[in-house]
Amino acid sequence: MNEMPTLSTANLSYSAFQLTGFPGLEWAHHWISLPIFAGYLVALLGNSTILHLVRTDPSLHQPMYYFLAILAVTDVGLCMCTLPSVLGVLWFDARRVGLVSCVLQQHFLHSFFFMESAVLFAMALDRLVAIRFPLRYAAMLTGPRVALAGAVLGMRSAIITAAPSLHLLKFDYCRPGALSHAYCLHQDMIRLACSDTRFNRLYGLCIIMLAMGSDVLFIVLSYTVILRTVLAIASSGERFKALNTCVSHLLAVLCFYVPVLGLSIVHRFGHHLSPLVHILMGTISVLFPPLMNPIIYSVKTKQIRKAILKVVSLGKLQ
Repeated sequence: MNEMPTLSTANLSYSAFQLTGFPGLEWAHHWISLPIFAGYLVALLGNSTILHLVRTDPSLHQPMYYFLAILAVTDVGLCMCTLPSVLGVLWFDARRVGLVSCVLQQHFLHSFFFMESAVLFAMALDRLVAIRFPLRYAAMLTGPRVALAGAVLGMRSAIITAAPSLHLLKFDYCRPGALSHAYCLHQDMIRLACSDTRFNRLYGLCIIMLAMGSDVLFIVLSYTVILRTVLAIASSGERFKALNTCVSHLLAVLCFYVPVLGLSIVHRFGHHLSPLVHILMGTISVLFPPLMNPIIYSVKTKQIRKAILKVVSLGKLQ
Protein backbone atom coordinates (compact mmCIF):
# COMPACT_ATOMS: atom_id res chain seq x y z
CA MET A 1 0.00 0.00 0.00
CA ASN A 2 1.13 3.55 -0.67
CA GLU A 3 1.82 5.53 2.46
CA MET A 4 0.04 8.83 2.91
CA PRO A 5 2.50 11.77 2.78
CA THR A 6 3.09 13.40 6.14
CA LEU A 7 2.98 17.14 6.61
CA SER A 8 5.85 18.73 8.50
CA THR A 9 6.45 22.27 9.59
CA ALA A 10 9.19 22.49 7.00
CA ASN A 11 6.68 22.53 4.12
CA LEU A 12 4.08 24.69 5.81
CA SER A 13 3.94 28.35 4.88
CA TYR A 14 2.24 30.88 7.14
CA SER A 15 0.84 34.05 5.61
CA ALA A 16 -0.55 35.48 8.84
CA PHE A 17 0.75 36.07 12.36
CA GLN A 18 -0.75 36.07 15.84
CA LEU A 19 -0.20 39.15 17.98
CA THR A 20 0.38 38.68 21.70
CA GLY A 21 -1.24 40.59 24.53
CA PHE A 22 -0.16 39.91 28.10
CA PRO A 23 0.23 36.10 28.41
CA GLY A 24 -1.52 34.71 31.48
CA LEU A 25 -3.37 37.97 32.04
CA GLU A 26 -5.89 37.71 29.21
CA TRP A 27 -8.69 38.00 31.77
CA ALA A 28 -7.36 41.45 32.73
CA HIS A 29 -6.82 42.82 29.22
CA HIS A 30 -9.66 45.32 29.54
CA TRP A 31 -8.22 46.65 32.80
CA ILE A 32 -4.67 46.75 31.42
CA SER A 33 -5.95 48.67 28.42
CA LEU A 34 -7.09 51.59 30.60
CA PRO A 35 -3.64 53.02 31.51
CA ILE A 36 -2.29 52.17 28.04
CA PHE A 37 -5.19 53.89 26.28
CA ALA A 38 -4.85 56.87 28.65
CA GLY A 39 -1.14 57.08 27.79
CA TYR A 40 -1.84 57.05 24.05
CA LEU A 41 -4.57 59.65 24.50
CA VAL A 42 -2.33 62.00 26.49
CA ALA A 43 0.52 61.50 23.99
CA LEU A 44 -1.69 62.30 20.99
CA LEU A 45 -3.34 65.26 22.71
CA GLY A 46 -0.01 66.65 23.96
CA ASN A 47 1.77 66.41 20.62
CA SER A 48 -1.25 67.79 18.74
CA THR A 49 -1.25 70.73 21.16
CA ILE A 50 2.43 71.38 20.48
CA LEU A 51 1.77 71.35 16.72
CA HIS A 52 -1.19 73.72 17.10
CA LEU A 53 0.80 76.15 19.25
CA VAL A 54 3.80 76.23 16.91
CA ARG A 55 1.51 76.78 13.92
CA THR A 56 -0.65 79.53 15.42
CA ASP A 57 1.59 81.43 17.89
CA PRO A 58 3.98 83.89 16.15
CA SER A 59 6.31 83.89 19.19
CA LEU A 60 7.05 80.22 18.50
CA HIS A 61 8.03 80.75 14.88
CA GLN A 62 11.67 80.04 15.66
CA PRO A 63 14.02 77.19 14.61
CA MET A 64 13.93 75.52 18.04
CA TYR A 65 10.14 75.20 17.95
CA TYR A 66 10.10 74.11 14.31
CA PHE A 67 12.30 71.18 15.32
CA LEU A 68 9.98 70.56 18.26
CA ALA A 69 7.05 70.41 15.80
CA ILE A 70 8.94 67.82 13.70
CA LEU A 71 9.52 65.81 16.88
CA ALA A 72 5.79 66.04 17.67
CA VAL A 73 4.88 64.77 14.18
CA THR A 74 7.28 61.86 14.68
CA ASP A 75 5.74 61.06 18.07
CA VAL A 76 2.22 61.09 16.61
CA GLY A 77 3.40 58.70 13.90
CA LEU A 78 5.01 56.44 16.50
CA CYS A 79 1.72 56.28 18.43
CA MET A 80 -0.45 55.68 15.38
CA CYS A 81 1.77 52.80 14.22
CA THR A 82 0.91 50.69 17.26
CA LEU A 83 -2.32 52.12 18.70
CA PRO A 84 -4.79 50.18 16.46
CA SER A 85 -3.19 46.75 16.94
CA VAL A 86 -2.50 47.17 20.68
CA LEU A 87 -6.07 48.24 21.46
CA GLY A 88 -7.41 45.64 19.00
CA VAL A 89 -5.71 42.89 21.01
CA LEU A 90 -6.66 44.27 24.43
CA TRP A 91 -10.26 45.25 23.62
CA PHE A 92 -11.42 42.80 20.95
CA ASP A 93 -8.86 39.98 21.11
CA ALA A 94 -8.11 40.74 17.44
CA ARG A 95 -4.79 38.94 17.19
CA ARG A 96 -4.54 37.88 13.56
CA VAL A 97 -2.53 40.10 11.22
CA GLY A 98 -1.65 39.39 7.59
CA LEU A 99 1.90 39.32 6.22
CA VAL A 100 1.67 42.55 4.23
CA SER A 101 0.01 44.45 7.11
CA CYS A 102 2.64 43.17 9.52
CA VAL A 103 5.51 44.17 7.23
CA LEU A 104 4.05 47.65 6.74
CA GLN A 105 3.54 48.13 10.48
CA GLN A 106 7.08 47.14 11.41
CA HIS A 107 8.46 49.28 8.56
CA PHE A 108 6.70 52.44 9.73
CA LEU A 109 7.41 51.69 13.38
CA HIS A 110 11.16 51.26 12.84
CA SER A 111 11.21 54.25 10.47
CA PHE A 112 9.69 56.49 13.14
CA PHE A 113 12.16 55.14 15.71
CA PHE A 114 15.07 56.12 13.46
CA MET A 115 13.34 59.45 12.73
CA GLU A 116 13.02 60.20 16.45
CA SER A 117 16.72 59.54 16.94
CA ALA A 118 17.62 61.74 13.96
CA VAL A 119 15.40 64.62 15.11
CA LEU A 120 16.97 64.52 18.58
CA PHE A 121 20.37 64.80 16.90
CA ALA A 122 19.14 67.75 14.80
CA MET A 123 17.81 69.44 17.94
CA ALA A 124 21.24 69.03 19.55
CA LEU A 125 22.78 70.83 16.56
CA ASP A 126 20.13 73.52 16.94
CA ARG A 127 21.19 74.09 20.55
CA LEU A 128 24.85 74.09 19.49
CA VAL A 129 24.30 76.78 16.85
CA ALA A 130 22.13 78.85 19.23
CA ILE A 131 24.80 78.88 21.95
CA ARG A 132 27.95 78.88 19.81
CA PHE A 133 26.77 81.37 17.18
CA PRO A 134 23.90 83.34 18.78
CA LEU A 135 24.13 86.32 16.41
CA ARG A 136 23.99 84.12 13.29
CA TYR A 137 21.43 81.65 14.67
CA ALA A 138 18.35 83.02 12.88
CA ALA A 139 20.23 83.42 9.60
CA MET A 140 21.74 79.91 9.69
CA LEU A 141 18.58 78.02 10.69
CA THR A 142 15.77 79.56 8.66
CA GLY A 143 12.30 78.03 8.42
CA PRO A 144 12.87 76.54 4.92
CA ARG A 145 16.19 75.02 6.01
CA VAL A 146 14.58 73.41 9.05
CA ALA A 147 11.76 72.05 6.85
CA LEU A 148 14.33 70.68 4.37
CA ALA A 149 16.25 69.06 7.22
CA GLY A 150 13.04 67.42 8.47
CA ALA A 151 12.23 66.09 4.99
CA VAL A 152 15.77 64.71 4.53
CA LEU A 153 15.70 63.01 7.94
CA GLY A 154 12.30 61.51 7.17
CA MET A 155 13.48 60.15 3.81
CA ARG A 156 16.65 58.77 5.41
CA SER A 157 14.61 56.88 8.00
CA ALA A 158 12.20 55.44 5.41
CA ILE A 159 14.96 54.45 2.99
CA ILE A 160 17.25 52.66 5.44
CA THR A 161 14.37 50.47 6.66
CA ALA A 162 13.04 49.69 3.16
CA ALA A 163 15.50 46.93 2.19
CA PRO A 164 14.91 44.63 5.19
CA SER A 165 11.16 45.25 4.95
CA LEU A 166 11.09 44.15 1.30
CA HIS A 167 13.08 41.04 2.22
CA LEU A 168 10.48 40.14 4.83
CA LEU A 169 7.91 39.82 2.03
CA LYS A 170 10.07 37.22 0.27
CA PHE A 171 10.66 34.95 3.25
CA ASP A 172 8.93 31.63 3.88
CA TYR A 173 7.37 31.57 7.34
CA CYS A 174 7.09 27.91 8.34
CA ARG A 175 7.08 28.29 12.10
CA PRO A 176 3.84 28.98 14.02
CA GLY A 177 3.33 32.73 13.66
CA ALA A 178 3.08 33.88 17.28
CA LEU A 179 4.73 37.28 17.73
CA SER A 180 5.96 38.46 21.11
CA HIS A 181 4.14 41.82 21.19
CA ALA A 182 0.80 43.37 20.27
CA TYR A 183 2.47 44.87 17.19
CA CYS A 184 4.93 43.65 14.56
CA LEU A 185 8.68 44.01 14.96
CA HIS A 186 11.42 43.14 12.49
CA GLN A 187 13.28 40.87 14.93
CA ASP A 188 10.06 39.00 15.72
CA MET A 189 9.31 38.30 12.07
CA ILE A 190 12.76 37.00 11.13
CA ARG A 191 12.60 34.70 14.16
CA LEU A 192 9.62 32.96 12.52
CA ALA A 193 11.16 32.75 9.04
CA CYS A 194 12.66 29.54 7.66
CA SER A 195 14.51 31.35 4.87
CA ASP A 196 18.07 32.63 5.05
CA THR A 197 17.78 35.73 7.27
CA ARG A 198 21.49 36.58 7.52
CA PHE A 199 21.11 39.72 5.39
CA ASN A 200 18.30 41.08 7.59
CA ARG A 201 20.15 40.28 10.82
CA LEU A 202 23.42 41.83 9.67
CA TYR A 203 21.76 44.81 7.96
CA GLY A 204 19.58 45.48 11.01
CA LEU A 205 22.60 45.50 13.32
CA CYS A 206 24.56 47.74 10.93
CA ILE A 207 21.85 50.40 10.54
CA ILE A 208 21.33 50.52 14.30
CA MET A 209 25.05 51.00 14.86
CA LEU A 210 25.52 53.46 11.99
CA ALA A 211 22.27 55.47 12.25
CA MET A 212 21.35 55.52 15.94
CA GLY A 213 24.99 55.07 16.99
CA SER A 214 26.12 58.08 14.95
CA ASP A 215 23.16 60.12 16.24
CA VAL A 216 24.18 59.41 19.84
CA LEU A 217 27.83 60.16 19.06
CA PHE A 218 27.02 63.53 17.46
CA ILE A 219 24.67 64.43 20.33
CA VAL A 220 27.51 63.77 22.79
CA LEU A 221 29.97 65.76 20.65
CA SER A 222 27.47 68.64 20.34
CA TYR A 223 27.03 68.87 24.08
CA THR A 224 30.79 68.66 24.60
CA VAL A 225 31.19 71.78 22.44
CA ILE A 226 28.18 73.41 24.15
CA LEU A 227 29.67 72.79 27.59
CA ARG A 228 33.04 74.20 26.58
CA THR A 229 31.33 77.28 25.10
CA VAL A 230 29.16 77.84 28.17
CA LEU A 231 32.10 77.48 30.59
CA ALA A 232 33.90 80.22 28.67
CA ILE A 233 31.08 82.68 29.42
CA ALA A 234 32.14 85.05 32.19
CA SER A 235 28.71 85.69 33.76
CA SER A 236 27.33 82.85 35.89
CA GLY A 237 23.80 84.06 35.16
CA GLU A 238 24.39 83.83 31.40
CA ARG A 239 25.93 80.38 31.83
CA PHE A 240 22.85 79.17 33.70
CA LYS A 241 20.53 80.71 31.12
CA ALA A 242 22.38 79.03 28.24
CA LEU A 243 22.41 75.60 29.91
CA ASN A 244 18.75 75.93 30.89
CA THR A 245 17.77 76.07 27.21
CA CYS A 246 19.25 72.56 26.82
CA VAL A 247 17.50 70.86 29.75
CA SER A 248 14.31 69.99 27.86
CA HIS A 249 16.26 68.45 25.01
CA LEU A 250 18.49 66.42 27.33
CA LEU A 251 15.42 65.02 29.11
CA ALA A 252 13.86 64.12 25.75
CA VAL A 253 17.09 62.32 24.77
CA LEU A 254 17.01 60.30 28.00
CA CYS A 255 13.30 59.48 27.59
CA PHE A 256 14.01 58.00 24.16
CA TYR A 257 17.37 56.26 24.46
CA VAL A 258 17.07 54.79 27.97
CA PRO A 259 13.94 52.66 27.16
CA VAL A 260 15.41 51.66 23.78
CA LEU A 261 18.65 50.58 25.47
CA GLY A 262 16.68 48.73 28.15
CA LEU A 263 14.63 46.91 25.51
CA SER A 264 17.77 45.92 23.59
CA ILE A 265 19.37 44.52 26.75
CA VAL A 266 16.22 42.57 27.64
CA HIS A 267 15.93 41.13 24.12
CA ARG A 268 19.57 40.06 23.94
CA PHE A 269 20.31 38.94 27.51
CA GLY A 270 16.91 38.47 29.15
CA HIS A 271 15.88 35.13 27.63
CA HIS A 272 15.32 33.76 31.14
CA LEU A 273 12.94 36.59 32.03
CA SER A 274 9.16 36.34 31.88
CA PRO A 275 7.56 37.28 28.52
CA LEU A 276 5.66 39.95 30.48
CA VAL A 277 8.96 41.79 31.07
CA HIS A 278 9.68 41.85 27.31
CA ILE A 279 6.14 43.06 26.55
CA LEU A 280 6.29 45.74 29.25
CA MET A 281 9.65 47.03 28.02
CA GLY A 282 8.37 47.04 24.43
CA THR A 283 5.28 49.04 25.42
CA ILE A 284 7.39 51.54 27.39
CA SER A 285 9.86 52.07 24.52
CA VAL A 286 7.02 52.84 22.08
CA LEU A 287 4.76 54.90 24.34
CA PHE A 288 7.06 56.65 26.84
CA PRO A 289 8.83 59.16 24.50
CA PRO A 290 5.64 60.44 22.80
CA LEU A 291 3.97 60.69 26.20
CA MET A 292 6.78 62.53 27.96
CA ASN A 293 8.09 64.91 25.28
CA PRO A 294 5.08 67.30 25.31
CA ILE A 295 5.03 67.22 29.12
CA ILE A 296 8.76 67.99 29.35
CA TYR A 297 8.60 70.90 26.91
CA SER A 298 5.40 72.26 28.46
CA VAL A 299 6.92 72.25 31.95
CA LYS A 300 10.50 73.30 31.15
CA THR A 301 10.03 75.75 28.25
CA LYS A 302 8.77 79.19 29.23
CA GLN A 303 7.49 80.12 25.77
CA ILE A 304 5.43 76.92 25.48
CA ARG A 305 3.90 77.55 28.93
CA LYS A 306 3.01 81.10 27.91
CA ALA A 307 1.41 79.90 24.68
CA ILE A 308 -0.66 77.30 26.56
CA LEU A 309 -1.80 79.88 29.13
CA LYS A 310 -2.71 82.26 26.31
CA VAL A 311 -4.91 79.61 24.67
CA VAL A 312 -6.52 78.73 28.02
CA SER A 313 -7.24 82.38 28.87
CA LEU A 314 -8.78 83.00 25.44
CA GLY A 315 -10.97 79.94 25.93
CA LYS A 316 -12.23 81.31 29.27
CA LEU A 317 -13.02 84.70 27.75
CA GLN A 318 -15.13 83.22 24.94
